[in-house]
Amino acid sequence: MNSAELLKNRIVSIDGQDYGSCKQLYGEYDFPDYKFIIDQIPGDPYAPPHTGIFRVQISKNYTLFPAIIKNRLLEIAYRDFFARRFYTVSKEISGIRRGTGYSGIITIDEPGQAILERTSVLLKEDFVEICFFMGVPANGRDIDSELAIQMIYNELPEIIFRSFHSSNIKQKELIAHLHTAVDSEFLREKMKELDLISFIADGAKLVRKSGESDLPSDDLSVVPFTSPESLRHTLQLPHAGAITGMGIPSGVILIVGGGYHGKSTLLRTIELGIYNHIPGDGREFCITDESAVKIRAYSGRYVEKVNISPYIKNLPLEINTDLFSSVNASGSTSQAAVIQESIESGAKVLLMDEDTCAANFMIRDSKMKQLVGKDDEPITAFTERIKPLYNKHNISTILVMGGSGDYFSKADTVIQMLNFLPLDVTEKAHHIADQKSESPVVEYEHYDDAVSLMPSERSPQFESIDPYNEYKKISVYASEIKRIHFGKTVIDLTDLEQLMELGQTKSIIYALIYLNKYIDGKKKLKELLNIVQRDLEVNGLQILSQKISGHFSEFRMLELAGALNRLRTLKVTTI
Repeated sequence: MNSAELLKNRIVSIDGQDYGSCKQLYGEYDFPDYKFIIDQIPGDPYAPPHTGIFRVQISKNYTLFPAIIKNRLLEIAYRDFFARRFYTVSKEISGIRRGTGYSGIITIDEPGQAILERTSVLLKEDFVEICFFMGVPANGRDIDSELAIQMIYNELPEIIFRSFHSSNIKQKELIAHLHTAVDSEFLREKMKELDLISFIADGAKLVRKSGESDLPSDDLSVVPFTSPESLRHTLQLPHAGAITGMGIPSGVILIVGGGYHGKSTLLRTIELGIYNHIPGDGREFCITDESAVKIRAYSGRYVEKVNISPYIKNLPLEINTDLFSSVNASGSTSQAAVIQESIESGAKVLLMDEDTCAANFMIRDSKMKQLVGKDDEPITAFTERIKPLYNKHNISTILVMGGSGDYFSKADTVIQMLNFLPLDVTEKAHHIADQKSESPVVEYEHYDDAVSLMPSERSPQFESIDPYNEYKKISVYASEIKRIHFGKTVIDLTDLEQLMELGQTKSIIYALIYLNKYIDGKKKLKELLNIVQRDLEVNGLQILSQKISGHFSEFRMLELAGALNRLRTLKVTTI
């Protein structure tokens, strides 16, 4: 074991030298309270943070980690709590770039509002390990040793002390974090017993700070959520005790109401209820079935051999919609494709907002049906498919619809948002649907048992998931949540609206490579996803890369499949 003094001497010796000299600092160093390990330093101060690997190992006795945590959920919550502390404290002490590029900072990827497994903080048998990024300071490409010594010998010890030492941890905050995770997961399981696909707690604060932020609004006039009596459930949680809230049953659910009354805000809460939220978020007990997927149209996306024929067929130019492929899908074909891809990957709840759906895919009123005959319209509107999806395949849909009543007759539950508060208007909506229309009803297609709504099963081809660049080197990275650089192409994740953190995107990059090793031309996509999920549950996120990384955070197989389906080199065989 090298001494801390040796590291200081090495830093002094490379002062003013080219940045590549940082390699001389690699090694393990014994500091008073922890072991400091330098595994890898970027060769350039402009290199992205994920290319640097720095670790600190501290004794469990130093902090409040228990000797043994047998419960995986609790372990994840512990690690999440301390990762947040490290991020916050490091931002206060060393969060400003001082020098060229990324130099002069100590940080980890910013955690979002969800309690997730992360590789930035790991629990080992005898110690806790923090994996972070430190930008060795430089002026141009010349190393600034004086600032480096300040960062390593003054700032880093302070960050570790304030983030992890037991004297600095408010036990009430830690316990609240752990209890929230446990209660949220208990609620998630209780929902299944009650056949609920979502639960929104009374008193929840759904409004966010802005359209670009997932942080809670600090506006004191925000209306706390209150459930309508007809949908209210009371549930007993292990730590929070009895809570009440709106339980959304499985089936076809409409969220209606005037503009700016909270329809999309409620749906956004439901979308992100797939995660367990941190205390203080305002949505701690807003929980949704973990298989729920946001569905939207996204013109221009790549589609590879997806069976969209239940929704679109008989296209001009004899385009085959049983095995539909496109490098530039339209709004309607992209929406049909993502429905089928999501179901293929295990989705049991579809979430839609009319604002981001293709209008001609969602509805076709009687007047348009009179004008454009059945033989001239290749699209079967989703109104014709939404109910059979549930009745025959147990796939629920929650749909925000403010501009058309065509779904009233299909809905099992109708919720009206009025001034950000929900009303159960199911009976009224059904009454309206039962009234005879002055316009003649023209039906394009009634559901027929012979029409299969299920997607074709597909098997990805190994060679099509290629992470190598033109120089035959693996080149994969992400510097923003919705964009992956993968080999020679870019994967656009704009329409994967339930991705919340950059760490999730980084994990998905390496999960694509990891998944590829199981491809044999026979395994179906869902089989491959199940294998990856199993491996992650047994071994953790660390298995995704042979290199140590503190940049991974938990993700769903549904988003992994979403990224794969948007990879423009993807090729599949149908089974």
